[in-house]
Amino acid sequence: MIVRHLKIAGLLRIEPKKFVDHRGFFCETFRENALAAAGFHQRFVQDNHSLSAIAGTLRGLHFQKPPHAQAKLIGVLRGRILDVAVDIRSGSPSFGRHVAMELSAAGGHQLLIPEGFAHGFVTLEPDTEVFYKVTAYYAPESDSGIIWNDPELAIDWQWSGEPVISAKDAVLPRFSDLPAGLFALGAQANVRE
Repeated sequence: MIVRHLKIAGLLRIEPKKFVDHRGFFCETFRENALAAAGFHQRFVQDNHSLSAIAGTLRGLHFQKPPHAQAKLIGVLRGRILDVAVDIRSGSPSFGRHVAMELSAAGGHQLLIPEGFAHGFVTLEPDTEVFYKVTAYYAPESDSGIIWNDPELAIDWQWSGEPVISAKDAVLPRFSDLPAGLFALGAQANVRE
C-alpha cells in the first residue's frame, strides 16, 4: 500500500496494491499501520455505503461540526466519482482551497480526508457505489455543509448540466456563512505541512 501526501496538508491518497491472477484480484483496502506511518492516528468507528443510480448525482459538500467531527476514508466499489475535499480549517494556508480527485472501482485508489474539511462527490457513471470509513458516529445535531456550487469555492465538478442533488443539499449555506473558527488548524490529528 502506498500513501501519498497531497498538496493540501492532511489529505492522503491511498494506493492499495492489487495482486492479480486468473481468478481475479486481491488487495488490502485498509492498513492502520500504513496510515499511522503517514501521520494519521485516529480510529475508524463506522462504515457507510452509498449507491447513486444516476450519473451526475452530487452528494455534498458535507461535514460534521465539533465535537462530532469526522475524518473520512473514501473509496469506490463500483463506478467512478470526482471526489472533492475543501479545507475549512481557520488559520490554514489552504483555507477555502480544495482538492478534486477522480476515484474509481477500476483504479482502487482512496482519499483520506481529515477533520476540518467539507467533502462531496459527483458520480461519473450510473450505479456507482461509494464506501466511507469515518472516525465519529453520525450525529444529526452536528450535520452541516456548504452549497456545492458556491462561486467563492469555484469547484469544477467536471459534470455538464445540472447534477442530481437532495433537497437538503440544495439549501446548504455558502462558504462565507461558516462560523469563524469552526475548525482551528492544529486541532486535527493528521495535520502536516
